[in-house]
Amino acid sequence: MNAPFEVLLYYKYCRISDPDAYADEHRKLCYQLGLKGRILIAAEGINGTVSGTAKNCEKYREVLDEDPLTAEIAWKIDPSEEHVFAKLSIKVRDEVVTLGLAEEDFSPEELTATHLKPAEWKEAIKEDNIVLIDARNDYEWEVGRFEGAMLPPVASFRDMPKWVRDHRDELEGKKILTYCTGGIRCEKFSGFLLKEGLEDVYQLDGGIVTYGKDPEAKGEGFEGECYVFDERLTVPVNRTEGAKLVSTCVSCGLPSIRYRNCLWQPCNAQFIVCEECEEKSGRYCDPICEEVHRMGTAAEFTP
Repeated sequence: MNAPFEVLLYYKYCRISDPDAYADEHRKLCYQLGLKGRILIAAEGINGTVSGTAKNCEKYREVLDEDPLTAEIAWKIDPSEEHVFAKLSIKVRDEVVTLGLAEEDFSPEELTATHLKPAEWKEAIKEDNIVLIDARNDYEWEVGRFEGAMLPPVASFRDMPKWVRDHRDELEGKKILTYCTGGIRCEKFSGFLLKEGLEDVYQLDGGIVTYGKDPEAKGEGFEGECYVFDERLTVPVNRTEGAKLVSTCVSCGLPSIRYRNCLWQPCNAQFIVCEECEEKSGRYCDPICEEVHRMGTAAEFTP
């Protein structure tokens, strides 16, 4: 039996002449179809992830596929029993993924690295003299990444250019393979690597999500789960017998992929905690947060 809902992940680099007007029309479309999710629109294109009934998600795909501006989107589709977003958010930005190159910015339509299909990637990551680069933020690769990948300790994609320049010696002369969740960040990041003079650069076509669904690749070589920006938080990737968790609970150190937000609102940091430790110690990323929160709560009720 088919699931009643779907989750769509997609992007398209294209020239949108009036992003604000396009966002207004797109918002109307999503409201009409009852879709929820996060969509970013910029002059350089669109980047979105939404959930809705299977029927209305199909209608949404049809509308975008029939529009010459967004035709040929490589949709990533997950079945779901319900919405995985609480609301709809459509925002206009300077970039659909913020690499922050300012006047050095470029379009992946003009420059991006060679795409490797999942089966090609599966073989490429086994080669010698390669460098795997995770093009995601640190809280994303914390719960899952390809074995042996370089893991830039960055909290924002805009910090990647500095990281590359700081680690240039480790990348020079290597075959570079870069990956991200759905492919959109690698489109620009791989182009940036080429602009920096690193010549042998490749990217995982469709990202981790596509790799995990491929019947031949089966997510081989990926450890843990893939972080996603919805209420699921993580999704399985490696469908082989070699799958394992790489993240651990901050309290007990046992394997866990349960991300939670710190209960002390001024902190609100996302951290990994197993169910047992959350029940035992509360949902705090650090004992200091718990102490400050309890002191503040007690002060509110002091006569």
